[in-house]
Amino acid sequence: MRPAAADDAKSLSPDGEGRLTGELAARFARIALGHVGREYPNNPDHALAGPEDALTPRALHPIFYGSYDWHSCVHSHWMLAHLLRRFPDAVPADEIRALFDDRFTPRKVAAECAYFARPTARGFKRPYGWAWLLALAAELGRHPAPWAATLAPLTQVIVERVRAFLPLAVYPMRVGTHFNTAFALRLFADWAEASGDGALLDLLRDTARGWYGQDVDCPAWGEPGLDEFLSPSLIEAECMRRLLPAGEFGPWFDRFFPRLAAGEPATLFRLPRVTDRTDGKIAHLDGLALSRAWCWRELGHALPAGDPRRDRAAASAAAHLAAALPHVAGDYMGEHWLASFAVLALEAPNAD
Repeated sequence: MRPAAADDAKSLSPDGEGRLTGELAARFARIALGHVGREYPNNPDHALAGPEDALTPRALHPIFYGSYDWHSCVHSHWMLAHLLRRFPDAVPADEIRALFDDRFTPRKVAAECAYFARPTARGFKRPYGWAWLLALAAELGRHPAPWAATLAPLTQVIVERVRAFLPLAVYPMRVGTHFNTAFALRLFADWAEASGDGALLDLLRDTARGWYGQDVDCPAWGEPGLDEFLSPSLIEAECMRRLLPAGEFGPWFDRFFPRLAAGEPATLFRLPRVTDRTDGKIAHLDGLALSRAWCWRELGHALPAGDPRRDRAAASAAAHLAAALPHVAGDYMGEHWLASFAVLALEAPNAD
């Protein structure tokens, strides 16, 4: 299960300032093109109401059937769209455009919508897959091609699910896996802003305040868990940074991490130890390093110039990136999804 892309995995590196380069973008794009059309192995997360529902991934999801699971296929398409926009002369642009022209058709979008209409699919990929679908829709909207307009019926299905779900969600999910609600709000906010949906942005902001607004002195003592790819505390902070006005976020952040300048909570600065990259759950820890780097960069950049926490955040981001980037390609358990999180981290502003 080691594709050719793994041969030069250890040479994956950003530029001298830790930013995404055209060479890296091309390699990440090649990785994604190698698995978005790969149907098996597959983890479908599919509830069967009867024997007639025993279908193949491609039959269930004519767009997002590859990349081991639906949500990874969605965010791999997001990454390809992002890289095509940012590095059109470096990535295999014609291949990406041909892929999107083939995938984003009215018939295939209608089939994806029909899946969500199943009674058994009410909570399908909630909230992680929903978040990435809206991120994909926002990114496609930045392209002159009609892909976003074609995807719009599925986008609207997800937006309506978000609107219906958040008022029912009395409690947040403070885990480091797909069910984390702070990560979802963070990506929902990008779509709401890009689409000009002020009402949804207000709902997201009010929800974040209700879930996390009173949190103080975060210990982070339970981090990381063995299968986590998100830091529950750092992604909460990044969610609040994204949604709160700067004047409100600063005091909240000071209360949430009151000893950050002293390197506490120390567990957030320690690199995750990955003992088996062929184990899909343990391999999540490479993603944890990448998502921490993303959060540290965003949070550090939001702090005032001269604040000692900026240097700590930048150093931690650099260390986490260096630890995880060599493993973006390799075993399929990581390769089918890690590059997207590498792009999030490398495209975040660097406090340095």
